[in-house]
Amino acid sequence: MRTYSLDDVFETRKRRDSWWTVYFVDPVACRVALPIANHTQLTPNALTVLSLVLGAVSATCFALNHHVAGAVVFYLSFMIDCVDGKIARLKGTGTPFGLWLDYVGDRVRVVLCAGGLAYGQYALTSDVRYVVLGAAVAVLDLFRYVNAPQMKRVREAVREERGEREPEPESEEDIDSLERVALVPRARRPRSFPRRFNRFLARHRVRSHLISGIEFHAAVFVVAPLAGAWALIPLAGVAGVLLLVNEVFLVYRMWRFTRRHGVPSSQESREHVLV
Repeated sequence: MRTYSLDDVFETRKRRDSWWTVYFVDPVACRVALPIANHTQLTPNALTVLSLVLGAVSATCFALNHHVAGAVVFYLSFMIDCVDGKIARLKGTGTPFGLWLDYVGDRVRVVLCAGGLAYGQYALTSDVRYVVLGAAVAVLDLFRYVNAPQMKRVREAVREERGEREPEPESEEDIDSLERVALVPRARRPRSFPRRFNRFLARHRVRSHLISGIEFHAAVFVVAPLAGAWALIPLAGVAGVLLLVNEVFLVYRMWRFTRRHGVPSSQESREHVLV
């Protein structure tokens, strides 16, 4: 049986990830993944189930207004959710079912925790704003994770129509990179601040869109509960607005990309008819 090193685990990290994961989760997750890989037979699916169970415990803590405990357990749940992917990549034991389980488990955890927060605070204060908060958190999260695969389908359709063979972009931010590369020759591309900033983030494995679903979850289920009940509505509200702005911006960049490189209108019409 192979013995893995910490460097082996580091190699399983994503090339670019959310800043919350890079700075606050990966340093712990990698060190947790190492003994799991070397001394246990835990599978990625078992770790995903453990993450979901911890998510339910976190939701229960929130419902009982034990916010600090709920925040800590939510962090542990997300950290274990990162560990399962590292084990899958390290040992090559990932499965299509595991991808589905991980995806659905994330959504269930968010809905449970949003419901737990809303119930606990509403039961304590009878303030209907907390009910609205819980519903808004769940809807925003579901919108993001419904929107992302649909944008991916659009990108794939455009690339297929253009006959491109290069690897598919890893994220929506790469769409903009492809568009700018196509428009501006390499020798004349200016070294603008956004480009330098993006390169700086890339060197640190951080994605250029700094407000994603992960930061949204961290703000609502970790930072705000640790700060106190007073912070739930303002912090969740700000995080929600930033997430929505980010999603709208990504959709706008995708629209620009499809306008410039999209399929002919006749092809689009045929696809709409098929749908």
